[in-house]
Amino acid sequence: MNQSSNNFFSVSFDLIIVNRSVPYDLFVNSSASEMREKYVRIHPKDDVLTTEDLKTFKKKYFQLYVHETQREEYLTSLIHCSGVSDEKKSEIIKDSAIHYLDKLFDADKEFTTDILSETIQGCKTTVESMVDVIKDYDVSKLQSLIGSLSFHDFYTYDHSINVSMYCIALYTAVKPNAPKEEIVLAGLGGLLHDIGKVKITTDIINNPDKLSEEEFNVIKKHPDYGYELLVENSCDCEGVDFEVIKRIVHEHHENFNGTGYPRKLSALDIHLLARITAIADFFDAITTKRSYHEVLPTEDAIAVMEKTVGKKLDPVLFEVFTKSIKQLVLTGKINKELPEDFDPCQPQNVLPFRTPSPTFKIEGFGDKEKSTGFGKIKKKVG
Repeated sequence: MNQSSNNFFSVSFDLIIVNRSVPYDLFVNSSASEMREKYVRIHPKDDVLTTEDLKTFKKKYFQLYVHETQREEYLTSLIHCSGVSDEKKSEIIKDSAIHYLDKLFDADKEFTTDILSETIQGCKTTVESMVDVIKDYDVSKLQSLIGSLSFHDFYTYDHSINVSMYCIALYTAVKPNAPKEEIVLAGLGGLLHDIGKVKITTDIINNPDKLSEEEFNVIKKHPDYGYELLVENSCDCEGVDFEVIKRIVHEHHENFNGTGYPRKLSALDIHLLARITAIADFFDAITTKRSYHEVLPTEDAIAVMEKTVGKKLDPVLFEVFTKSIKQLVLTGKINKELPEDFDPCQPQNVLPFRTPSPTFKIEGFGDKEKSTGFGKIKKKVG
């Protein structure tokens, strides 16, 4: 086994399961030299680790490690760690998601089908662990959890992970009895929705200033790029419906009224999970605190998003989303809106608010997935 530190990741003592079979090997670095590492196994996979064993390890060793090939087993085991906060578990899950996304976006590595397959398999395991932790969270509780997590210096990573979590919460609200595999698919689609940006230079992706028209036209290609990557690189990942993932990646910038891109799809022609991703995408972009811009309070964010209902966002899904935000009192709404070309996938130095256009009234709050008359838009007079 290669003993490079790149093949091991450190684990917290309190995030190791005890008094049951441990599904991964535990290692320590026995070398005193930082230049020369030597990893030694101290506990074998599938053996029971007792509380006393772990106490002994804490006294003897500064840090424990797990081999990279067993990251999935480690993530899966987190749900069984009693007495550990969801925030701490979520931080570990988020770090693993960043680890997998980083492999995909690494400019020093040539993009291959193997890298894509490995990334998607790892992302699926990450989302499965995420669902185990947050499956009972409403949007309000999830927003608080996301606000407590640390953020990375690459906007696309943090944003994609947050979108994944909001997709899980919204899909669960839309389909309360959905099986876990469906919820995982919703979260995986959110995590991978910006995968096409691997073909766009980071100086554009990470640019928080207003993009030039030429740069924005490049950004608008990322749904097509992502779709092409998934079509051209056939992956084999058990339990993943790639046809659905392709549609989420390709359609998350389509608008409900048919003015989006790349195909100008409208209403129910846009996949349900792409419409869910669009709401999660928008909400995270304007509510999650970043270093480069102030964010909106939840009430103001909902008011801003409400102005795009029926145009950008699915009206009934948005209604479900707002109902999932506990104790939200919509009074004194902000009198601002964002331009139709606002891209939630991009970092922003300043959110580009403008004077509101005429308001719209949404008609037809019936069974949105069955009613052909749903979502008609009527402009107010006066």
